[in-house]
Amino acid sequence: MRDDRIDARKEATRLTEPVEKAGDLARKLGLDPYPVNYWIVDHDEMNELIAYGGFQRRYPHWRWGMAYDRQRKQDQFGMGKAFEIVNNDNPSHAFLQESNSLADQKAVITHVEAHADFFANNEWFGLFGDGQGDDRADLDAAAMLERHAETIKGYVEDPEIDRDEVERFIDAVLCLEDTIDQHRAFARAGERRERDAPPDLRERLDELDVSEDVRRQAFDEEWLDDLAESERAAARLEDPHADVLAFLLEHGRQYDEESGKAVEFEPWQKDVLEILRTEAYYFAGQKMTKIMNEGWAAFWESLMMSDENFAEDDEFVTYADHMARVLGSPGLNPYKLGMELWQYVENVTNRREVADKLLRVEGVTWRNFHDVIDFDEVADMLAADPAIASITAETLADLDPDDPRVDADALERAQAGDIDIGRYPWTVLTTEGLAERHFSLCKPQNRGFLRRIRGSELERLSRYMFDDEKYDSVADAVADVDYGVGWQRMRELRESHNDVTFIDAFLSEEFVKENDYFTYEFSQATGDFRVASDDSDDVKKKLLLQFTNFGKPTVAVYDGNFDNRNELLLGHQYNGIGLDTEQAKRVLERTYDLWGRPVNLMTIVKEYDEHELEIARRRNREPTATESGKRIRYDGEHFETHDLDPNLEERIAANDIDYDTKPEDWLA
Repeated sequence: MRDDRIDARKEATRLTEPVEKAGDLARKLGLDPYPVNYWIVDHDEMNELIAYGGFQRRYPHWRWGMAYDRQRKQDQFGMGKAFEIVNNDNPSHAFLQESNSLADQKAVITHVEAHADFFANNEWFGLFGDGQGDDRADLDAAAMLERHAETIKGYVEDPEIDRDEVERFIDAVLCLEDTIDQHRAFARAGERRERDAPPDLRERLDELDVSEDVRRQAFDEEWLDDLAESERAAARLEDPHADVLAFLLEHGRQYDEESGKAVEFEPWQKDVLEILRTEAYYFAGQKMTKIMNEGWAAFWESLMMSDENFAEDDEFVTYADHMARVLGSPGLNPYKLGMELWQYVENVTNRREVADKLLRVEGVTWRNFHDVIDFDEVADMLAADPAIASITAETLADLDPDDPRVDADALERAQAGDIDIGRYPWTVLTTEGLAERHFSLCKPQNRGFLRRIRGSELERLSRYMFDDEKYDSVADAVADVDYGVGWQRMRELRESHNDVTFIDAFLSEEFVKENDYFTYEFSQATGDFRVASDDSDDVKKKLLLQFTNFGKPTVAVYDGNFDNRNELLLGHQYNGIGLDTEQAKRVLERTYDLWGRPVNLMTIVKEYDEHELEIARRRNREPTATESGKRIRYDGEHFETHDLDPNLEERIAANDIDYDTKPEDWLA
């Protein structure tokens, strides 16, 4: 084992050049990543980092040990090796497994550079900023999380604070860590409140600890009525409050058993709640862009390692096996789905660019496009200039330093022998040159993509041609194609989209058919899962449901003074998928710890008549469920379930967009 460690460390010293060159290549390709610090770690260190979410220091809590044990077992029993982990920080920190082969290390380095670009440029990461809502150029997440760890560690070790109480409080908050408003920029709780909000007069009265009789004598009825109304107004919510943690931080309390009433949080409790809420916002960007981010990294990794031969001849088979395992992982694979979507965006954009030019050729219209265009000839014309496509020490003289596709300074250094052009031919090209060198429609697997363009898209392109530019021949049109338009479009999209908007915009019928996507459903009739539909709309809706709100139920605060009894009313924003009722009750128990008074949860449940279910099973069809609104109430000791008021049910019911995605005849 010792010898293995020594050998691994020796191999790690060989990464200096790949790290430098991968960063250079990433920038040549048009990426703009954060600087990245690379670290070599062993198995145990890697498992610990994964458990900690990519950081070396986190607050003390049992969750990290559980995550570590799970990752260790996955690694030990071959259920999934972690090659690397990288965090969203400026600079980013990437941790590489020392047992990786050199080919694997080069693969994860190119992968990491693309991740660092995504972190630096996607606006959903920018919503957090540096933890204060400021420019993320000042982001230092590692330092922030270390401060948080030290703060909570101090509370755990404080002799005046019960350690178990701290852990229970953290448990309660973590049950609700995804109930934040992830679509808004991070702000400290209370910063969005109106400055003239009514004062908490009830709190002042409670501090006096006087009886109701004395209260009535000391204060007139009008004043007490005004007090009650001010409380109702402060708690009344015209719209659901999406940031449940912020609401609890502002209005929550703890139940004091001695006094038998809700009392203010201790200072350490407010501090811990704010810390955990801040971290929830920090990690929200990663949760919201898992498909895009992993797909983006896999796309550029593949281009660098394969198309640009960053993997050398003796490393390529190892890399191919590495990539096959990553893309072949079972279940909903974010690497595969994301990479295929990015490839589709690139192909569609490039196809539109080429079709736009061809439609300007004399005699070519959207109606005769498929009849008069020789697509094989066009594909050959689109092939990169031989001087760009194949660069060797012997062909450097064929490159023109004034050509915008050529990096004149690098060309001069290469001609002087300062650059190993055999290993790194891309160094003498600009982004424009690399875009031509790797134009997607010229790749063998995409040569039929232009031919598949639909007449409806051609008609739409023709309709919006506002200039009168014309070409005398197909060759003239192809010569004017902008090879960089696909990558430019990809960079624009990586700035503004998250997984939900990305899937909604680009998961088309063509994409679903080309990649053989389908949905499956659990059959109440047979008790197993069946393929339900390969319709693109069904596939899209199913995926959107899975990624909305991190794939978790969306819960918001609907009333902080429900039934005028200072009870908390939460609402599950129903989308056709019911809650696990028993799990929901466990969450309510934890929520009670953060409210100090009874808590309520509105939801909609599906119920099946036993007779109808039996008939459906005999006839091999799906039974029809009855949906009804329920309100689950927890008072600190007991649960109650009530029928939900129709007006409240209407507020949480699904609409036509996010309702049950399964057509009635899917499983008929």
